Parts: sequence; C-alpha cells; structure tokens
Amino acid sequence: MLPGVLEFAIEQTDGTARAGRLRTAHGEVATPAFMPCGTRGTVKGVTPAQLGECGVRMVLANTYHLMLRPGADVVAGLGGLHRMMAWDAPILTDSGGYQVFSLADRRQVTDAGVTFRSHIDGAAVELTAETCMAAQAQLGADVVMQLDECAPGDAARAAVAEAARRSADWAERCKAAWDAAGRSASVGHAQALFGIQQGGSDAVLRAESARRIVALDLPGYAVGGLSVGEGPERMAAVLEHVDAQLPRAKPRYLMGVGEPRDILVGVRAGIDMFDCVLPTRNGRAAQAFTWAGRLKLRNAAHARDDSPIDPDCSCHACRSFSRAAIRHYFMVEEMLGPILVTIHNLAFFAQFMSAIRQAIADGALDEAAAEWMARMY
Repeated sequence: MLPGVLEFAIEQTDGTARAGRLRTAHGEVATPAFMPCGTRGTVKGVTPAQLGECGVRMVLANTYHLMLRPGADVVAGLGGLHRMMAWDAPILTDSGGYQVFSLADRRQVTDAGVTFRSHIDGAAVELTAETCMAAQAQLGADVVMQLDECAPGDAARAAVAEAARRSADWAERCKAAWDAAGRSASVGHAQALFGIQQGGSDAVLRAESARRIVALDLPGYAVGGLSVGEGPERMAAVLEHVDAQLPRAKPRYLMGVGEPRDILVGVRAGIDMFDCVLPTRNGRAAQAFTWAGRLKLRNAAHARDDSPIDPDCSCHACRSFSRAAIRHYFMVEEMLGPILVTIHNLAFFAQFMSAIRQAIADGALDEAAAEWMARMY
C-alpha cells in the first residue's frame, strides 16, 4: 500500500474485528489504537514523555486551530509539528471538518470551501480543499485528512445529502492537491491522505459516499459525521455496514468517538483507529475512567481514602497518589489534580486498547467485551 507513505498489516482477526500494525514515517502503531487529542499542538496537561509513559503511540492535532495560532507557516518554520511538540511518533491532523459542524454560527459553506469567522478575533478565515492540504503539508503530520462537511445528527436528509456530496467532491480536490505536493510534508517526510465517509445515519447516502471516496484509492478511510447527536443505536447501525463499504486491506478511522462502549462497537465492526477528548477533558473535571466504571474524585467519599484511583493500574498517578490527595488538589484548585487524573485516563485508554488487541488475538473479543461492559456500565 503506497510504499513510503503508509503501510498497514492485519495480524489477527476475530469476526470482523482486526488487530494489526500501522506504519508511518514516524514509527508504527498497534491497532486498534486510540489517539488523544492534542488540538493546539499539545495534549493538555501532560508532557510528551508522560504521554509515552502512559502508552500513547499516536496523537491528533487540529488544522483549523493551528492555522489560526500560531499559523501553519510558523509551525513549518519550527520544523513541523513533530519538532514543535517534541513528539517523535505518529501524528494525525484533522482537516477542520469538525469545525464546520461545531462553529456553525461562525461559518458559511459553499462548494468552493468554508469561510469562518475566527473565534479569536472575528477575522475571516477561508478553508478550501487546497488550502487545507497546503496547511497540513506545512504542519507535517504523518496522516492528513481531507476537508469534509459534517452535518448535525438531527439535520434534514437533504442537508445530509448535500454535505455528503460536497465532502466527496472535496475529497477529489484534496487528492489532486496531495498528489501535486508529492504526497509529502513541507519538511520532507511522506504523508498519507485519508478520505472521509459522510451521510449521517442514512444507509443509501453512506453507501454512495463510500463508493466515491473508495474510488480514489487513498491510503486510508475514515467514518465521519458520527458522535454528533445521533445516539448510540444509530451509530451502531451505520457501523454495521463499514466492513462491506470500506476496503478491508486499509486502515479505518472512526472520528471523534471515545466512549469505551462505542469503541467496542467500532472495533467489532472493523474499525482500527479512534480519537476523542474524553480522557483529557474528563480528567480535568476530576472524572477517572476505570475497569469498574467512572470515579468522581470530587465526591466527599474520597476525602480520607488512601487507596489509588485504580489498584490495578500502574500509571504514575496510581503508583504515587491517593484518591484523597488528588481530591484535595482539585478542591484547592492545584493544577496537579487535573494533571494526575489526565495521566491516569490516558493510561487507562492505552490499557483498554491493549486488552482489546489481546482479546482479538485470543479469539475472545465477544466474551471479553460483555464482561468489560458489565463492569464499566
């Protein structure tokens, strides 16, 4: 698969679920993999060394935010995202398509592209397929995403159809721009372009979107437009068709999904990559993910609790700090509290994905998933 750009190998399967290896210009990642969000060029509250200690192997950064500050050209001048972030491992950049959805009150969408009003100073920011790819080349991620339009979960079918059609048109233009740039970052290493399936919860629109982007023969494909208010049942219904719609030999990425139960639904449908703000955002809100469910560390029940967040976890937070100490840091607004719970949550997600990969290798994912869900939920 496009030697020098990206390689993907499936090593074990269990039904539709797959465990494998994704190889990029900055190393390899075991899949299924979870990518924490480093939206503005950093995963909030943790250093790159701490990320590695947590078991993180790939992170996501956001093109829209980095275009605004410090500017894609500034990042390129600093040697690209890897050097700026001091992260010598794989990075994926989201194209800004999610901001088309989340900043709906600040943007105008046409077939040409998207014009935003910057959330920083109100200045007009234009994002087209071509400028999106140029910015991502300057940022220098290993995996780059096409510009797409993400319709809300409750949008009318006509609006969803228009967004899916427009996204497929933009995918063609993104590929042309990627080809013209030599499929490489401005700092020289190879970049892999992923196409994005849209279509909301409509099976016909999803199938047509997949048909158009698969025809482009890209290194990988993403399922977009989910986790935007459609609910878990409709998400699961969409994912049931992914294995038949997207090439089995190429990596598949479910964008913006990180709830553990949703990750399991995705893995069992044949998804290889996930990202979400949940581990870091919830960590800053004193909510810890554990195999026994979520722990709310601000609760008074933890005020004198000398036990770790999770006695079965070996992360720095669990090795060194009690629930009572962490609760105290939150109550007095010391930054160490959010840092410690973020570290734990990142380690939990890495452990969760490792357990999923092992269950696939053992041919026991269904049984393991049932046990995990009973404990967590």
